[in-house]
Amino acid sequence: MRSDLLTRTISILDRLIGFPTVSADSNLELISFAATLLREAGAQVTVSKDATGKKANLFATIGPNVSGGIVLSGHTDVVPADPVEWTCNPYQMREEGGLLYGRGSCDMKGYIAAVLAKSQDYALLDLRRPLHVALTYDEEVGCFGARHLVEELKRSDIRPSVAIIGEPTEMRVIEGHKGCYEYTTAFHGTDGHASEPDKGVNAIHVAAAFISRMMELAETMKDKSGPDSERYSPPWTTLQVGRMDGGSARNVIARHCAVEWEMRPVRMQDALEIKSALEAYCQDVLLPQMTSVYPDAEIVTEIIGEVAGLAVMPENEARDIVTSLTGANLCDVVSFGTEAGLFQALGLSVVVCGPGSIAQAHKPDEYLAVDQLDKCLDMLTGLERTLLQAS
Repeated sequence: MRSDLLTRTISILDRLIGFPTVSADSNLELISFAATLLREAGAQVTVSKDATGKKANLFATIGPNVSGGIVLSGHTDVVPADPVEWTCNPYQMREEGGLLYGRGSCDMKGYIAAVLAKSQDYALLDLRRPLHVALTYDEEVGCFGARHLVEELKRSDIRPSVAIIGEPTEMRVIEGHKGCYEYTTAFHGTDGHASEPDKGVNAIHVAAAFISRMMELAETMKDKSGPDSERYSPPWTTLQVGRMDGGSARNVIARHCAVEWEMRPVRMQDALEIKSALEAYCQDVLLPQMTSVYPDAEIVTEIIGEVAGLAVMPENEARDIVTSLTGANLCDVVSFGTEAGLFQALGLSVVVCGPGSIAQAHKPDEYLAVDQLDKCLDMLTGLERTLLQAS
């Protein structure tokens, strides 16, 4: 028999999945829905739109307007879903065999649904410590919403002290993760007939040399693993190319090529070393070769997002709270990135803990197990005891 709380949560999740909040599109309908639920529960709600007016963050407070509150944070955007690859409508929740299917079900609308459902219970209590709900936009493409939110919190007179980021961890308590740095490097040469390649600057060839240098650097990172990285898989800073686009035809010298790449640094120093080495290679080797043939040749790197990792801290109130609520004896680290590092940089203690498996995220027929959602609700219910005590 399902509890009323679990039933309410699944109903809210059904609504959330129905909002197709792909990062390229607006999330305003979902934010409006969440704001209504929270205001009906008596929360103070602030909605902050981005510069386009098509996306927004939500920050809500239940309880006293004092510092020391606990933030339950989740991102509202999802990755695209190709209906051809799904056996069901990705934006219509389907329950089967104890699994809740739908885009974003585990990453991370299940956690958001649990927080929204549980907020109605928190509002009935005489909280001594405030409970904050943070919903952000564009996590999947660079954590832009969380950056916006953190900047607003910096200007606030009230500062939370703890954040629980509900990314799918199968309710394991994650105290650290690698950073996620994303870039696009564009190479601009000049075209011409392929029968005379020396008269042009083939941007694809230059891009290939850049990628080759990147892979050399990636190999050197394997020798830099140490005690501070051995818990990660793999235990070193990684680099990889996700997409390459250039050229127009087989017999035409490619005048443009763009390389979309990323690195997942264990240490900030690794990121600085890699960026410096690649910039030097472009400026000292590749660009002189290009401009010797075509003076207007260019290499331009665009920063898509530089999201700091979550550093493992010797003292971490968030870790202490969540391990006591989940009964976990050990904490873990992961290689995937989250918004946690942004909250940590603000001075909060942070952990990542949420329902569902990262193995299901970003895949066709994404699902969240009902028993995972139930475990999340148990944690949020146990959090009442902490909220009833002054920080």
